[in-house]
This record gives sequence, structure tokens and C-alpha cells, in this order.
Amino acid sequence: MGRSQETFSKKEKEKKKLRKRQDKEAKKEDRKANSNKGKELDEMLAYVDENGNITETPPDPTKKKKVIKQEDIQIGVSRQADADPADLIRKGTVTMFNTSKGYGFIKDHETQESIFVHQNGLASAIKENDKVTFEVEKGLKGLNAVKVKLA
Repeated sequence: MGRSQETFSKKEKEKKKLRKRQDKEAKKEDRKANSNKGKELDEMLAYVDENGNITETPPDPTKKKKVIKQEDIQIGVSRQADADPADLIRKGTVTMFNTSKGYGFIKDHETQESIFVHQNGLASAIKENDKVTFEVEKGLKGLNAVKVKLA
């Protein structure tokens, strides 16, 4: 008697196709049972409350609405008052300054942070352990001391 022409791998492929087809049919039936089509209009609406949150309940028309002036609305970063020029000047000590390379660091007396200083930001010549006054500006890699003068 002859053997069947179907090999084991052919049988496995057929089983896999059948399982896939059955899963697809089950998903189709599930979608039909839980369909969102045909809902009432009220069920599909969403409302925004006074705080900007999305809710399912409509707003209460008897509630008094808040009146907001256009000038009171702030977008983005709040405006800060201009700083007093006297507050911008800091005091510190030169911890390291390499005259051949033209840069060094100043330790701020108030914050104790080390601030980079370049020779282009010097108003007078400085050396290590000098007490100086300076202003700070934001650089590419952090704070830079500018307008550095001996105190």
C-alpha cells in the first residue's frame, strides 16, 4: 500500500492555516458583537469642563461663568521684572587662571560655584587668589564670567 503524499510539514502548515482562519473568524464575530456603530448622539459627545478636562456630563448652564480679562492671561514663561544692575555684579576669588591658554575659573562667594572666565571677558589683568567682581552670562556649556575686575 502506498504512503500518503502529505509530509509532516505540509500537515503542520495546513493546521496553522486552519487555526489562523478560525482566529480571524472569532475576531470578526467579536467585533460584530461589540460594535460601536449605531450609538446615540448623546453617547458619542464629550464635554470640556471649566478646568479644561474632558467629561461625559454636560456643563451646568445655571452655574455662573468666570469672566477672565485678556490682560490676565499669561502664555509661556511669566515675565520677570528687570533685575537691578547692582544685583548682577557678583564677587568671587580666582581659583585658577592660565595666562598662556587665556582661561580660568572663579569661585563665587555667594553660591560657591565655579564659573568659567576667558581672557576676552577681563577688564583688568588677574592672577590666582585675586578677589574680583564680575557679571555672569549664559554660555554654550554653562555660566561665563564677563567684565571681570579686581575688587
